[in-house]
Amino acid sequence: MRKALAALAIVAGLAAGCAPPLPRPTEPLEPFPATFPSQRYLAAIARGEPVFRIDAARSLVVIEVHRAGSLARLGHDHVVASHDVQGYVAAKEHLADLYVPLDRLIVDEPALRAEAGFDTKPSEADIAGTRENMLGRVLEVERYPFALATVSEVVPGADHSTVQLALTLHGITRTTRVPARIETQDDEIAVTGSMVVKQTDFGIAPLSILGGAIQVQDEVQLRFQIRARRCLTHSCQWADVSSPQDGPVAARGM
Repeated sequence: MRKALAALAIVAGLAAGCAPPLPRPTEPLEPFPATFPSQRYLAAIARGEPVFRIDAARSLVVIEVHRAGSLARLGHDHVVASHDVQGYVAAKEHLADLYVPLDRLIVDEPALRAEAGFDTKPSEADIAGTRENMLGRVLEVERYPFALATVSEVVPGADHSTVQLALTLHGITRTTRVPARIETQDDEIAVTGSMVVKQTDFGIAPLSILGGAIQVQDEVQLRFQIRARRCLTHSCQWADVSSPQDGPVAARGM
């Protein structure tokens, strides 16, 4: 269920980019998806059902983007990360809706590059150019500003759970089943896992130059660590997150 988060993250990874770290907010970001179904979670809270809100400050999605082509040695692998996953989880109904603002993706944080074991060191200019290409030519964030994920089913297993995830990126939605390790307490949910996503599945052409001699691999590797905290009746409402069909949402939460 929370693996959805992971998927979202992947989304981010569908491109390689570079820029200095951005602020990591704990409140909902603006703008937000116009169709985000916040009302369904507020209704669940009103019914007394357990609802959890994603804790962006303690969540992380990392996407590793690898180079390819006959001159791949002249390029760089990149790490794309999101510290800004937003959304809700309705534990009783096995539902989750999440989104990631793609223009806030961070590229090549030193600690994450070291963790990935990459053997090259891109310059600041390399990183800036990669990020610009990722946001513009690859993800087209002005046209598609968010990656969205909806989890609609969770199947428990001995070692891990399997979630049914609908991921929307670049205007295309794909549904898949994803393994995730889910730890649930009364007031918190923690989800970890990894997965592989193909950029071309979402109509995205991997970056390629010099006739393909230097290019980005179609598949990107994703790993994630997501945490969500339980909302109280009066503390899980986002003043800034409501869709036209939802109507206004009362207070700001958590």
